[in-house]
Amino acid sequence: MERFKGCNARTLRRDLLSGLIVGIIAIPLGMAFAIASGVNPQYGIYTTIIAGFLISLFGGSRFQIGGPTGAFVPVLLLIVMQYGFENLLIAGFMAGIMLVLMGLFKLGTLIKYIPRPVTLGFTAGIAVIIFTGQIGNFLGLSGLTKHEDFLSNMKEIFEHLGTADIYSLVTAFVCLAAITICSRYAPKIPASLAGLTAATIAAVFFFPGQVATIGSTYGEISSTLPAFAIPDFSLERMQQLLYPAFIIAMLGGIESLLSAVVADGMTGKRHDSNQELIGQGIANIITPLFGGIPATGAIARTATNIKSGAASPLSGIVHSIVVLIVLLLFAPLASHIPLAGMAPVLMVVAWNMSERKEFVRGLQTRTTDSILLTITFLLTVLTNLTTAVEVGLVMAAVLFVKRMSDIVTVAKVLPDPASKHEKVAAHIVNEGRDCPQVRIFTVEGPLFFGAAAQFEQLILNAADNGHRILLLRMGKVPFLDMTGEANLAAVVHDYKKRGGCVLISGIQPQPRQLLERTGLTAEIGHDHFFEHTGEAINAALARVEKPKCAGCKHFAFRECSVLSKPDSPRQMMYSV
Repeated sequence: MERFKGCNARTLRRDLLSGLIVGIIAIPLGMAFAIASGVNPQYGIYTTIIAGFLISLFGGSRFQIGGPTGAFVPVLLLIVMQYGFENLLIAGFMAGIMLVLMGLFKLGTLIKYIPRPVTLGFTAGIAVIIFTGQIGNFLGLSGLTKHEDFLSNMKEIFEHLGTADIYSLVTAFVCLAAITICSRYAPKIPASLAGLTAATIAAVFFFPGQVATIGSTYGEISSTLPAFAIPDFSLERMQQLLYPAFIIAMLGGIESLLSAVVADGMTGKRHDSNQELIGQGIANIITPLFGGIPATGAIARTATNIKSGAASPLSGIVHSIVVLIVLLLFAPLASHIPLAGMAPVLMVVAWNMSERKEFVRGLQTRTTDSILLTITFLLTVLTNLTTAVEVGLVMAAVLFVKRMSDIVTVAKVLPDPASKHEKVAAHIVNEGRDCPQVRIFTVEGPLFFGAAAQFEQLILNAADNGHRILLLRMGKVPFLDMTGEANLAAVVHDYKKRGGCVLISGIQPQPRQLLERTGLTAEIGHDHFFEHTGEAINAALARVEKPKCAGCKHFAFRECSVLSKPDSPRQMMYSV
């Protein structure tokens, strides 16, 4: 495979070292993300091993590290609460198929076009949900009931503040202190692992049995991989889970490609976006068959992989093997990890993934993008990620159409006698000069469904019984859609009814091809299309009525005082 080319003994040592480091980091994160998603921690370990291996093997990035991520937490938790764990596995499997199809149909580049305010808004919203979701474990609150919405969960926390446990609080602060110290003074040591180790030692040796642990809450973690099992793929279940699966696929695709782009920026390499989606899809098809939850590219772990010296996808494969070895040898020890120690790990992850500086910068722009950012963020927190992404994308599309329609201009113009090359200009018309027989308009911008009606209205509003010839300068119209073509056809038909004609100059290839396919080129007349405006003006002069123009006081036929120079009896070739 292309991504493995150049591997040798020197790069192998680098991949082994980076894989070891990332593998150690991935263990606590895998368990933490699984717990936050409402499933047992071992399923996060299984996902890290299987999905991480397959994403590195089949993906499109040399440095991508795959596994459970914080971005999936709200979505997976909601699916578990609504449909149950087995249905989560089915939804993950279906999402994998969707991702493979996206890659095969070359949709990888399309996902990149999701607006930045939308991704920034839902990422910040996810961070808030993860952070607040760990307050209960941080404080050691008891009797909490999980709800599907943010406000109900916050109400639940406030109502149970009186059940806070001092031992859990101390354990959480020990973990947080260890993470902070390692991040600042010993960055080469995995901070999350150091925090969990410190918290576990404190809970086991200083107040044993006083703090809820993974073992006391979820049972002992098995030191073996689960057996291969195919979930019950009934048609009814698959129909029920189609939409959740689509959300998992879209979010997984977005997150993995964002991570790959970050890796490209750090290394100068380029990933294959479609192959990346295929790799993510294969991983999410196979992982649920072994009890794993949906996975995607992890930006933080991928960045750590690069900083640790990774040279090829072998580092990602090694990272999975490291996690597997730890599972086989030390799984029972994980049962002693306190949940209060897991909480700061997730809170720090949420803080880091929130992109708070970018978020604040986006709000400070005070533009439509800041509105889009705010709405996406609030909907993610107050409703759910599905609604936030839907509304965000629809709003982004509407705002885009509005912006594009605003840049379309239709200006009435005439040749400027003061210009050296007789260029046309709008201010000549404003000064009171006009030709009663010919109308010239300069059209700029894409003529699509958002602006085509405005174009037609402006043209027809300027039409009157006095003139019969319309010249459209379309050299600055890069795109024409079917709606724009229909509105242009309406203008052509209106002029034909009045015995006039339409001339077009400078039309670009895409609009010309569309007009030819729809037959409007033939209806207008092939000889009515000109490369230059000057040629079109000469053709217009050849079609004006023989009597003197109503607005011409000194010149007869074909010597209009507006379209021709007063000191020249010949027709002018005006430049564009």
